[in-house]
Amino acid sequence: MKNRKLLMIPGPIEFTPDVLRAMGMPTTSHVAANFIEVFGQALEDLRKVFLAPSGQPFVVPGSGTLAMDMAAANLIERGDQALVVNSGYFSDRFAKILERYGAVVTHVHGRTVGDAPPLSEVEAALQAIRPKVMTITHVDTSTAVATNVRELSALGRKHEALVIVDGVCATAGEEMRQDEWGIDLALTASQKAIGVPPGLAIVVAGLRAMEAFRKRTTPVGSFYADWTEWLPIMQSYEGRKPSYFATPAVNLVWALNVSLKGILSEGMDARFARHRRMSGAFKAGIGALGLKQLPVRTDLLATTLSAVYYPQGVDKGMLKYIDEAGVIVAGGLHPAVRDQYFRVGHMGAVTGADILATIGAIESGLKRSGYKFEVGTGLAAAQAALEGLSQM
Repeated sequence: MKNRKLLMIPGPIEFTPDVLRAMGMPTTSHVAANFIEVFGQALEDLRKVFLAPSGQPFVVPGSGTLAMDMAAANLIERGDQALVVNSGYFSDRFAKILERYGAVVTHVHGRTVGDAPPLSEVEAALQAIRPKVMTITHVDTSTAVATNVRELSALGRKHEALVIVDGVCATAGEEMRQDEWGIDLALTASQKAIGVPPGLAIVVAGLRAMEAFRKRTTPVGSFYADWTEWLPIMQSYEGRKPSYFATPAVNLVWALNVSLKGILSEGMDARFARHRRMSGAFKAGIGALGLKQLPVRTDLLATTLSAVYYPQGVDKGMLKYIDEAGVIVAGGLHPAVRDQYFRVGHMGAVTGADILATIGAIESGLKRSGYKFEVGTGLAAAQAALEGLSQM
C-alpha cells in the first residue's frame, strides 16, 4: 500500500527511484577516485543540459538563492548599472541581491501581477541606462509567468549588457539554449526540473561572463560565492583531480550525475516537448473546470508550473481537501494576491498519470468547497489532451 502523497508543488518535486537510490548510497570521500569521476561527468553533462558547450559550470552546496548570489557577487561592482526584467517575487529578490553588492538597479515591470514587461519597454530601458547586467527570471515561481528569454537575451546582447537568466523554476523543463540564445549566465537549483533533492546551486557562466569576472577591479564581496575560490575546484574535478575549497554535497552530486544522465537519455528537445504536453493537459483540465490562471496572457503561461485562481466562493481552505485526496499542491506566494490562488508544479519526472491524479484531487477539493461543476469535467479534458497530444 502506498502510504505517501503525490508531491505536485513547484519544487521540491517527485524524484525518480534511481536518483533516490543515489542519495541513499554510503557517503564516500569527496576526494575518492569514484566521486571525482562522478563529479567530473556531472560538470560535463551540465553543459549539454544547458546547451552551453562554451560554458563554465559551477556546482556548489546551497539553494537557488545562492546561485543568484553567485551571479551578482562575481559580476557586480559598486556603482554598476543593472536592469531587472521584473515578472514577480523572485525578480524582486534578484534586485535585492544586486543592490546588496552595490548595483544601481532599474526595474521594468509588467502592467499588473501576472504580466511581464513589453519588449519595447525593456529596450527603452537598455538604451537609457546602458546596464552592465540584465537579469531575466525565466519562470517566476510566484506567478507562473514565463518570459520570452530568447528575444530578451537578443535585446540585452544588442545593447551590450551581460544577460543573466534565473532558470531556477525553468532549466531542464522550459526550452532554453544558452549559447545559441546569447545568455551569458544561466542558473538553477537542484530541486526543480533538474530532478535532484534540494541542496545544490548550479551556475553555468559563458565566456563573456567569465571575462567580466576576470576584469574586476575590486575583490568579490562574498567569500563563499567567489569564483576565485570555486573555479579551480570545478576545473580540477573536471580534469579528474582531487581538490578542496569547501566540502561538496557528495550524495547530492552523485544523484545529480544520475539525473543528468536520465535527462540526456531522454534528449533535450524531447524533454521540452514532454513538459509542454504535461502542462497543456493540466491547463486543459483546470480550464474545463472554469478556473482562471494568474498569467494575464496565454503567451506568458509557464510549462513547468501553473498558478490558478480559486473560483468565487472558494478560498485556500480547499488546499486541505486536495491534500486529503492524496496530492500536495502549494498556496500562493506573491504578496499582492497570496490568498487568491494556488500553484501546481508539473516538471521533472512528471507523468500523465500524475496530471490526472492532480486534476482528480482538485476536483475533490472543489466539490468539498461547495463549487458547482460537473464532476469529471476536468479529468475528461486533461485525458483528452493527453491522448490527443500523444498522437502528434
